[in-house]
Amino acid sequence: MDINYNSDVIVIGAGPCGIAAALEVARGGKKVVLIEKGEHPGSKNMYGGAVYDSALREVFGNEVDYLPYERIINSYTWSFLNDTGSFDMTYKNSSSRHAYAIKRFNLEKWMVEIAKKNGVYYIPNTLVEDLIIKDGYVTGIKTSLEEYYAPVSIIADGVNSLLARKLNLRDDFKPYDMILSAKETIKLEKKVIESRFNLSEDNSNGVCKMYFGGLKEYKNIFMMSFLYTFKDTIMLGVGANLADLSKNKLNINKIIDEIKSHPDIIPLIEGGKTIEYSAHLIPETGFNKMPELVVPGAILAGDAAGFINSVHFEGTNYALISGKLAGEAALCALNNNDFSVNTLSVYKKKLSKSFILKDLYTYRNIIHKLYSRSNSLSYYYPYKIKEFFEIVTSANCYSKSSQFKKFLFNFIKDRSLSELIKDIKAFSRCAFDMLSGK
Repeated sequence: MDINYNSDVIVIGAGPCGIAAALEVARGGKKVVLIEKGEHPGSKNMYGGAVYDSALREVFGNEVDYLPYERIINSYTWSFLNDTGSFDMTYKNSSSRHAYAIKRFNLEKWMVEIAKKNGVYYIPNTLVEDLIIKDGYVTGIKTSLEEYYAPVSIIADGVNSLLARKLNLRDDFKPYDMILSAKETIKLEKKVIESRFNLSEDNSNGVCKMYFGGLKEYKNIFMMSFLYTFKDTIMLGVGANLADLSKNKLNINKIIDEIKSHPDIIPLIEGGKTIEYSAHLIPETGFNKMPELVVPGAILAGDAAGFINSVHFEGTNYALISGKLAGEAALCALNNNDFSVNTLSVYKKKLSKSFILKDLYTYRNIIHKLYSRSNSLSYYYPYKIKEFFEIVTSANCYSKSSQFKKFLFNFIKDRSLSELIKDIKAFSRCAFDMLSGK
């Protein structure tokens, strides 16, 4: 093809995925342009609040030593909420440095500065409206102002990727395959946060809390909440399936308000002021609905490809590594001067060897199995756990034997045998999938 290319690679989207891809290409000695529709990196993105050390070092190496994080997350609590309290499981490791609490704007600003120092040409505030296709190959992009050409384009424009749909790489995500997540940033004094969460002054420890249930009225919605501690703010958010929200005519704001009013949450955020609110769609298509990842001249990566493991709240690490692998595939195509699917498919081979596709395969059925038992996880068992521990912790002059017998009788009576069997099958299948994954 007789085309006057402006660059070797165009990367669309300056989230963690796009930045990692552009950086990899630049380090390979090629000319790369990184285009972002927002005014600054991170302005269009949202996440819970943690980014993982391993993936960061894979992409940025020892630069991670200068990451502007606010706290190291090394305390994790999983809570099953009932109306008046919770059942909690906590894991702590004071020496762990696996995850950092860092605001998205600061994270991506830091990433972009490193990319620019390595030769990436960064163009913010620019919307890519369409792709240029010639002889079946993606050869460039169109913005409202100009056309720009490169033999490889890496599409990392997020969950709503219009470009992926224009290339027929994937269908529109259905409501059942998406989570709507909303988050509030709540301002508190640093000393207050340290006192409430038993944190040190040197920011060497931080807390992540994950909550199941907590909605009194809606018993059949599979919903999770999260809380992360920063220096002088707390991030509190919720996530619920988009189809569930639509079916129940439920606004995500109502869910987050109800979680904020839960007895376990009130003392953690008391006196705080909400200074920021954000909402974002998260894909949950997983392995079973994997889109086409390459076409002649283009690669799909990150959220745009549905690379999310919502069971473990993992997305940023998937974005970073899939972006890096996309950059490696682009370099391979450039070095061979071959931009066909055959050459670009090295990207899929690299993904198959990485944890990304291995984990997506392992969890391919788990989310929808959990959705099918949403009443069990979000309502029935949290309340039965409450009843059980009321017996364990009370001294009410009734024999424990009679109370436990009554509890067991009501447990069976309140839950039909068929429902119990469905729960056992679903949870057993989840365990089997995890143990038999790649």
